[in-house]
Amino acid sequence: MTMTEQRAEAAEENTACCAHHHSHDPSSGAEDTETPRERVNRRWNEILQETRVTQTGVQILFGFLLSVAFTPVFRELEVLDRVIYVTTVMLGAAATASLIAPVSLHRLLSGQRMKDEVVEAAGRMMMCGMVLLALTIGCTLLLILRFVVPGVLAEVLVGGIMLWFGLCWYALPLRLRRRAGRRSRSDAA
Repeated sequence: MTMTEQRAEAAEENTACCAHHHSHDPSSGAEDTETPRERVNRRWNEILQETRVTQTGVQILFGFLLSVAFTPVFRELEVLDRVIYVTTVMLGAAATASLIAPVSLHRLLSGQRMKDEVVEAAGRMMMCGMVLLALTIGCTLLLILRFVVPGVLAEVLVGGIMLWFGLCWYALPLRLRRRAGRRSRSDAA
C-alpha cells in the first residue's frame, strides 16, 4: 500500500470511526481519540523499536557463542559443558529466528491488508523470542560461571539471575497490567 493510499484510508476511517471510538485512558484520564488504524500503526512502530533493541543484543550474543567453538579451551570442555554449549547455541539460534521474524512477516505480507494480523503475530514472536533470549543468557552464564566459580555456586548464581529476569521481564509487567485493569474497572464502576 502506498503512502497516499494509507493516508486516504486513514482519513476515511477518521471520519467514519472517530465518533464512536472514544474511551478513557486509565493512566491519564484523558479521552483517547486513537482510531483502530492509528492503534495498529502505533503498535507496529513499537514492535519495530523493540525489535531493533533485541535483535542487536541477540546477534552479538549469538556471534559470541559461535566463536567459542573455535577457541583452544573448547576442546577441553567436559561432556556436560558441551551439552550446555550446544543447548545454548540452539536457544540462541531460536531466539534469533523469533526476534527477526517480525521483519520477515512484514516483508512477506506487506501490501496484503493484513496489518492487524501481522502486528499480532509479530508481538507473539517477540514474546517467544524474549523467553528464548532469557534462556540463552542463562545458559551462557552457566557455561561461563562453571569455569569461574567452584561447585554448585555457579548454578545458584544463574538461578538467581534467571529469577531476576523473570521478575523484570514478566512478573513486573504482568503486575502493572493487573493493577491497571483493576484501576480501570474501579473507574468504570
